[in-house]
Amino acid sequence: MVEQWPFKPLVQGSSPCRPTKNRPKCSMDRLEEIFKQQQQLNARILGENALSLLQANPMEWVLKLSRALQQEVSELVDCFPWKWWAHYQKLDIEHAKVELIDILHFVICIAQTLGMDADELFRTYMEKNAVNVQRQKEGYHEKAKEAQLND
Repeated sequence: MVEQWPFKPLVQGSSPCRPTKNRPKCSMDRLEEIFKQQQQLNARILGENALSLLQANPMEWVLKLSRALQQEVSELVDCFPWKWWAHYQKLDIEHAKVELIDILHFVICIAQTLGMDADELFRTYMEKNAVNVQRQKEGYHEKAKEAQLND
């Protein structure tokens, strides 16, 4: 049995957090802002109909974006001195942070291509995280539990 995550189930379009006096802006607002900014960047690169263009042919675009994502991951790896024979290399944390943001750009763009918004990404992450936590408790013995995410 999959452990329930500590938040109430979301109603489509609702926000998972409520601003309070000590937290005037919740993290979902931030994630929604990231999605908005990515959509604006996509429009700047691909034109005003960027979202329609991406979603009209998701197989083509997810493959293109995944390749770009792989390249960004390689650039992140290069921020760390992994070549044991090259003594000139130095750790570059600040550049690693920039590469991580490039990775996030492509992850969000892929999510948008697949028709996900910030709420769905959050909800799906939380559901999959619960599966992963349960697997760590019980051992990683079966893949069938992932099918529950499609229900």
